[in-house]
Amino acid sequence: MQTEVNQNANYHPKRHNWRVWWTLTRPHTLTAAFVPVFIGTALALPYTSINVPMFIMMLLACLIIQAATNMINEYYDFKRGLDHEGSVGIGGAIVREGVKPQTVLRLAFILFGVAALIGIYICIQSSWWLAVIGTICMAAGYFYTGGPVPIAYTPFGEAVAGLFMGNIIILLSYFVQAGTITLESVLISMPISILVGAILLANNIRDLDGDQENGRRTLAIIVGRKNAIKVLAGMFIVSYLWVIVLILLNIASPWLLLVLLSIPKPVQATKGFIGKTIPIQMMPAMKATAQTNTIFGLLVSIGLILAYIL
Repeated sequence: MQTEVNQNANYHPKRHNWRVWWTLTRPHTLTAAFVPVFIGTALALPYTSINVPMFIMMLLACLIIQAATNMINEYYDFKRGLDHEGSVGIGGAIVREGVKPQTVLRLAFILFGVAALIGIYICIQSSWWLAVIGTICMAAGYFYTGGPVPIAYTPFGEAVAGLFMGNIIILLSYFVQAGTITLESVLISMPISILVGAILLANNIRDLDGDQENGRRTLAIIVGRKNAIKVLAGMFIVSYLWVIVLILLNIASPWLLLVLLSIPKPVQATKGFIGKTIPIQMMPAMKATAQTNTIFGLLVSIGLILAYIL
Protein backbone atom coordinates (compact mmCIF):
# COMPACT_ATOMS: atom_id res chain seq x y z
CA MET A 1 0.00 0.00 0.00
CA GLN A 2 2.82 2.41 0.88
CA THR A 3 4.46 1.77 -2.48
CA GLU A 4 1.21 2.58 -4.27
CA VAL A 5 0.91 5.82 -2.29
CA ASN A 6 4.48 6.73 -3.23
CA GLN A 7 3.78 6.01 -6.89
CA ASN A 8 0.65 8.15 -6.96
CA ALA A 9 2.43 10.97 -5.15
CA ASN A 10 5.44 10.89 -7.47
CA TYR A 11 3.73 10.47 -10.83
CA HIS A 12 2.75 13.69 -12.59
CA PRO A 13 1.53 13.37 -16.19
CA LYS A 14 3.24 15.88 -18.47
CA ARG A 15 3.78 16.47 -22.14
CA HIS A 16 6.89 14.91 -23.58
CA ASN A 17 8.71 14.64 -26.91
CA TRP A 18 11.47 12.56 -28.51
CA ARG A 19 14.10 14.07 -26.20
CA VAL A 20 12.38 12.44 -23.23
CA TRP A 21 12.54 9.04 -24.91
CA TRP A 22 16.18 9.60 -25.75
CA THR A 23 16.92 10.58 -22.15
CA LEU A 24 15.09 7.46 -20.99
CA THR A 25 17.81 5.34 -22.62
CA ARG A 26 20.33 7.14 -20.35
CA PRO A 27 22.70 7.83 -23.26
CA HIS A 28 25.60 8.73 -20.98
CA THR A 29 25.74 5.10 -19.84
CA LEU A 30 25.82 3.63 -23.34
CA THR A 31 29.59 4.05 -23.59
CA ALA A 32 29.82 1.14 -21.15
CA ALA A 33 28.27 -0.96 -23.94
CA PHE A 34 30.09 0.21 -27.06
CA VAL A 35 33.64 0.51 -25.63
CA PRO A 36 33.90 -3.25 -24.86
CA VAL A 37 32.67 -4.07 -28.39
CA PHE A 38 35.44 -1.91 -29.85
CA ILE A 39 38.06 -3.56 -27.65
CA GLY A 40 36.93 -7.11 -28.44
CA THR A 41 36.93 -6.35 -32.15
CA ALA A 42 40.35 -4.67 -32.04
CA LEU A 43 41.74 -7.70 -30.19
CA ALA A 44 40.78 -9.88 -33.15
CA LEU A 45 42.65 -7.79 -35.73
CA PRO A 46 45.89 -9.88 -35.74
CA TYR A 47 44.01 -13.14 -36.18
CA THR A 48 41.27 -12.52 -38.75
CA SER A 49 39.72 -10.09 -41.18
CA ILE A 50 37.09 -8.05 -39.36
CA ASN A 51 33.54 -8.98 -40.24
CA VAL A 52 31.97 -5.52 -40.35
CA PRO A 53 28.31 -6.67 -40.34
CA MET A 54 28.99 -8.81 -37.24
CA PHE A 55 30.69 -5.85 -35.57
CA ILE A 56 27.67 -3.66 -36.29
CA MET A 57 25.21 -6.32 -35.07
CA MET A 58 27.17 -6.85 -31.84
CA LEU A 59 27.30 -3.12 -31.27
CA LEU A 60 23.57 -2.70 -31.84
CA ALA A 61 22.65 -5.67 -29.64
CA CYS A 62 24.80 -4.43 -26.74
CA LEU A 63 23.52 -0.86 -26.99
CA ILE A 64 19.91 -2.04 -27.11
CA ILE A 65 20.32 -4.36 -24.12
CA GLN A 66 21.97 -1.55 -22.16
CA ALA A 67 19.12 0.84 -23.02
CA ALA A 68 16.52 -1.77 -22.04
CA THR A 69 18.31 -2.40 -18.76
CA ASN A 70 18.27 1.33 -18.04
CA MET A 71 14.52 1.43 -18.65
CA ILE A 72 13.92 -1.50 -16.31
CA ASN A 73 16.00 0.35 -13.73
CA GLU A 74 13.83 3.43 -14.29
CA TYR A 75 10.64 1.41 -13.85
CA TYR A 76 11.65 -0.39 -10.67
CA ASP A 77 13.19 2.69 -9.06
CA PHE A 78 9.80 4.33 -9.51
CA LYS A 79 7.85 1.28 -8.39
CA ARG A 80 9.85 1.05 -5.18
CA GLY A 81 9.48 4.75 -4.48
CA LEU A 82 13.15 5.59 -4.98
CA ASP A 83 12.61 8.15 -7.75
CA HIS A 84 10.97 11.51 -7.09
CA GLU A 85 11.10 14.92 -8.76
CA GLY A 86 14.01 15.97 -6.57
CA SER A 87 16.09 12.89 -7.45
CA VAL A 88 19.63 13.66 -8.56
CA GLY A 89 20.81 11.88 -11.67
CA ILE A 90 19.87 11.08 -15.24
CA GLY A 91 16.89 8.88 -14.37
CA GLY A 92 13.42 10.02 -13.37
CA ALA A 93 11.63 10.29 -16.71
CA ILE A 94 8.56 8.80 -15.10
CA VAL A 95 8.33 11.25 -12.21
CA ARG A 96 9.68 14.33 -13.97
CA GLU A 97 8.40 13.90 -17.53
CA GLY A 98 5.20 11.95 -17.02
CA VAL A 99 6.12 8.85 -19.03
CA LYS A 100 3.74 6.08 -17.99
CA PRO A 101 5.51 3.38 -15.91
CA GLN A 102 3.98 0.49 -17.88
CA THR A 103 5.05 2.15 -21.13
CA VAL A 104 8.64 2.19 -19.90
CA LEU A 105 8.51 -1.49 -18.95
CA ARG A 106 6.87 -2.51 -22.24
CA LEU A 107 9.45 -0.57 -24.23
CA ALA A 108 12.23 -2.33 -22.31
CA PHE A 109 10.85 -5.74 -23.22
CA ILE A 110 10.37 -4.68 -26.85
CA LEU A 111 14.04 -3.70 -26.95
CA PHE A 112 14.99 -7.05 -25.45
CA GLY A 113 12.99 -8.66 -28.25
CA VAL A 114 14.83 -6.62 -30.89
CA ALA A 115 18.16 -7.60 -29.30
CA ALA A 116 17.07 -11.25 -29.42
CA LEU A 117 16.35 -10.98 -33.16
CA ILE A 118 19.78 -9.47 -33.74
CA GLY A 119 21.21 -12.25 -31.59
CA ILE A 120 19.66 -14.87 -33.88
CA TYR A 121 21.54 -13.35 -36.81
CA ILE A 122 24.77 -13.39 -34.79
CA CYS A 123 24.22 -17.02 -33.78
CA ILE A 124 23.57 -18.09 -37.38
CA GLN A 125 26.87 -16.53 -38.37
CA SER A 126 28.88 -17.89 -35.42
CA SER A 127 27.62 -20.27 -32.71
CA TRP A 128 24.27 -21.06 -31.09
CA TRP A 129 26.02 -21.16 -27.73
CA LEU A 130 25.90 -17.38 -27.93
CA ALA A 131 22.11 -17.61 -27.59
CA VAL A 132 22.55 -19.04 -24.10
CA ILE A 133 25.01 -16.34 -23.12
CA GLY A 134 22.84 -13.60 -24.63
CA THR A 135 19.81 -14.85 -22.71
CA ILE A 136 21.81 -14.82 -19.48
CA CYS A 137 22.94 -11.25 -20.25
CA MET A 138 19.35 -10.08 -20.71
CA ALA A 139 18.27 -11.88 -17.55
CA ALA A 140 21.07 -10.15 -15.65
CA GLY A 141 19.89 -6.83 -17.07
CA TYR A 142 16.38 -7.48 -15.78
CA PHE A 143 17.28 -8.86 -12.37
CA TYR A 144 19.79 -6.09 -11.74
CA THR A 145 16.91 -3.94 -10.48
CA GLY A 146 13.94 -6.28 -11.03
CA GLY A 147 12.80 -9.38 -9.20
CA PRO A 148 12.32 -9.99 -5.47
CA VAL A 149 16.01 -9.44 -4.59
CA PRO A 150 17.54 -7.01 -7.09
CA ILE A 151 21.27 -7.42 -7.64
CA ALA A 152 21.66 -3.64 -7.36
CA TYR A 153 20.44 -3.84 -3.76
CA THR A 154 23.25 -6.20 -2.76
CA PRO A 155 27.05 -5.84 -2.42
CA PHE A 156 27.47 -7.71 -5.71
CA GLY A 157 26.19 -5.04 -8.10
CA GLU A 158 29.65 -3.81 -9.10
CA ALA A 159 30.95 -7.34 -9.73
CA VAL A 160 27.94 -8.38 -11.82
CA ALA A 161 27.97 -5.18 -13.89
CA GLY A 162 31.71 -5.51 -14.47
CA LEU A 163 31.39 -9.15 -15.51
CA PHE A 164 28.61 -8.63 -18.04
CA MET A 165 29.45 -5.14 -19.32
CA GLY A 166 33.20 -5.70 -19.30
CA ASN A 167 34.46 -9.26 -19.59
CA ILE A 168 31.55 -10.90 -21.40
CA ILE A 169 30.94 -8.19 -24.01
CA ILE A 170 34.64 -8.03 -24.87
CA LEU A 171 34.93 -11.80 -25.13
CA LEU A 172 31.74 -12.14 -27.19
CA SER A 173 32.90 -9.39 -29.55
CA TYR A 174 36.25 -11.15 -29.89
CA PHE A 175 34.64 -14.58 -30.38
CA VAL A 176 32.28 -13.53 -33.19
CA GLN A 177 35.32 -12.30 -35.11
CA ALA A 178 38.02 -14.84 -34.24
CA GLY A 179 35.88 -17.89 -33.42
CA THR A 180 37.72 -18.57 -30.18
CA ILE A 181 38.69 -17.12 -26.79
CA THR A 182 42.32 -16.59 -25.79
CA LEU A 183 44.09 -15.90 -22.52
CA GLU A 184 45.13 -12.52 -23.93
CA SER A 185 41.51 -11.51 -24.55
CA VAL A 186 40.48 -12.57 -21.04
CA LEU A 187 43.32 -10.70 -19.37
CA ILE A 188 42.86 -7.50 -21.37
CA SER A 189 39.14 -7.51 -20.55
CA MET A 190 39.81 -7.39 -16.80
CA PRO A 191 40.64 -3.68 -16.30
CA ILE A 192 37.56 -2.70 -18.33
CA SER A 193 35.48 -4.94 -16.09
CA ILE A 194 36.92 -3.21 -13.04
CA LEU A 195 36.21 0.25 -14.43
CA VAL A 196 32.61 -0.64 -15.30
CA GLY A 197 32.24 -1.76 -11.69
CA ALA A 198 33.74 1.56 -10.63
CA ILE A 199 30.91 3.40 -12.41
CA LEU A 200 28.37 1.51 -10.31
CA LEU A 201 30.36 2.09 -7.13
CA ALA A 202 30.51 5.82 -7.86
CA ASN A 203 26.74 5.81 -8.34
CA ASN A 204 26.27 4.00 -5.04
CA ILE A 205 28.57 6.40 -3.20
CA ARG A 206 26.45 9.30 -4.44
CA ASP A 207 23.20 7.57 -3.47
CA LEU A 208 24.46 6.07 -0.22
CA ASP A 209 22.15 7.88 2.19
CA GLY A 210 19.01 7.41 0.12
CA ASP A 211 19.83 3.76 -0.60
CA GLN A 212 20.38 3.09 3.09
CA GLU A 213 17.00 4.60 3.95
CA ASN A 214 15.34 2.34 1.37
CA GLY A 215 16.92 -0.86 2.65
CA ARG A 216 19.64 -1.40 0.09
CA ARG A 217 22.83 -3.17 1.14
CA THR A 218 25.26 -1.96 -1.49
CA LEU A 219 29.01 -2.25 -1.17
CA ALA A 220 29.24 1.48 -0.43
CA ILE A 221 26.79 1.11 2.46
CA ILE A 222 28.53 -1.93 3.92
CA VAL A 223 32.05 -0.44 3.94
CA GLY A 224 30.98 3.19 4.58
CA ARG A 225 31.47 6.31 2.48
CA LYS A 226 35.14 6.94 3.28
CA ASN A 227 36.16 3.33 2.68
CA ALA A 228 34.05 3.19 -0.48
CA ILE A 229 36.04 6.11 -1.87
CA LYS A 230 39.23 4.22 -1.02
CA VAL A 231 37.88 1.13 -2.79
CA LEU A 232 37.07 3.27 -5.83
CA ALA A 233 40.59 4.68 -5.87
CA GLY A 234 41.94 1.15 -5.52
CA MET A 235 39.91 0.00 -8.52
CA PHE A 236 41.41 2.81 -10.60
CA ILE A 237 44.94 1.94 -9.47
CA VAL A 238 44.52 -1.79 -10.15
CA SER A 239 43.19 -1.10 -13.65
CA TYR A 240 46.26 0.86 -14.66
CA LEU A 241 48.71 -1.46 -12.93
CA TRP A 242 47.03 -4.42 -14.63
CA VAL A 243 47.85 -3.01 -18.07
CA ILE A 244 51.43 -2.24 -17.08
CA VAL A 245 51.94 -5.79 -15.77
CA LEU A 246 50.51 -7.28 -18.97
CA ILE A 247 53.01 -5.21 -20.96
CA LEU A 248 55.92 -6.27 -18.73
CA LEU A 249 54.90 -9.91 -19.17
CA ASN A 250 54.81 -9.38 -22.95
CA ILE A 251 51.13 -10.30 -23.05
CA ALA A 252 50.06 -6.86 -24.25
CA SER A 253 51.70 -4.37 -26.59
CA PRO A 254 53.56 -1.34 -25.17
CA TRP A 255 51.10 0.73 -27.21
CA LEU A 256 48.58 0.09 -24.45
CA LEU A 257 50.58 2.52 -22.32
CA LEU A 258 48.42 5.08 -24.05
CA VAL A 259 45.92 4.46 -21.24
CA LEU A 260 48.18 6.49 -18.96
CA LEU A 261 46.95 9.59 -20.78
CA SER A 262 43.60 9.11 -19.05
CA ILE A 263 45.00 9.22 -15.48
CA PRO A 264 43.79 12.79 -14.77
CA LYS A 265 40.18 11.56 -14.93
CA PRO A 266 40.32 8.99 -12.10
CA VAL A 267 42.30 11.49 -10.02
CA GLN A 268 39.53 14.03 -10.60
CA ALA A 269 36.88 11.42 -9.76
CA THR A 270 38.50 10.37 -6.50
CA LYS A 271 39.13 13.92 -5.31
CA GLY A 272 35.59 14.85 -6.31
CA PHE A 273 34.10 12.42 -3.78
CA ILE A 274 36.33 13.28 -0.84
CA GLY A 275 34.52 15.33 1.79
CA LYS A 276 31.23 15.38 -0.15
CA THR A 277 27.93 14.13 1.27
CA ILE A 278 25.31 15.94 -0.84
CA PRO A 279 24.44 14.01 -4.05
CA ILE A 280 24.47 17.03 -6.36
CA GLN A 281 28.02 17.86 -5.19
CA MET A 282 29.19 14.42 -6.30
CA MET A 283 27.84 14.56 -9.84
CA PRO A 284 31.14 15.83 -11.35
CA ALA A 285 32.97 12.95 -9.68
CA MET A 286 30.46 10.47 -11.08
CA LYS A 287 30.87 11.96 -14.54
CA ALA A 288 34.66 11.71 -14.27
CA THR A 289 34.35 8.04 -13.25
CA ALA A 290 32.27 7.25 -16.34
CA GLN A 291 34.69 9.24 -18.51
CA THR A 292 37.58 7.21 -17.08
CA ASN A 293 36.01 4.01 -18.39
CA THR A 294 35.26 5.56 -21.78
CA ILE A 295 38.64 7.19 -22.35
CA PHE A 296 40.59 4.24 -20.91
CA GLY A 297 38.69 1.82 -23.13
CA LEU A 298 39.07 3.89 -26.27
CA LEU A 299 42.81 4.25 -25.62
CA VAL A 300 43.07 0.47 -25.20
CA SER A 301 41.33 0.08 -28.58
CA ILE A 302 43.65 2.60 -30.21
CA GLY A 303 46.67 0.87 -28.68
CA LEU A 304 45.54 -2.50 -30.03
CA ILE A 305 44.98 -1.05 -33.49
CA LEU A 306 48.39 0.68 -33.52
CA ALA A 307 50.07 -2.53 -32.35
CA TYR A 308 48.50 -4.32 -35.33
CA ILE A 309 49.30 -1.79 -38.06
CA LEU A 310 52.78 -0.67 -36.93
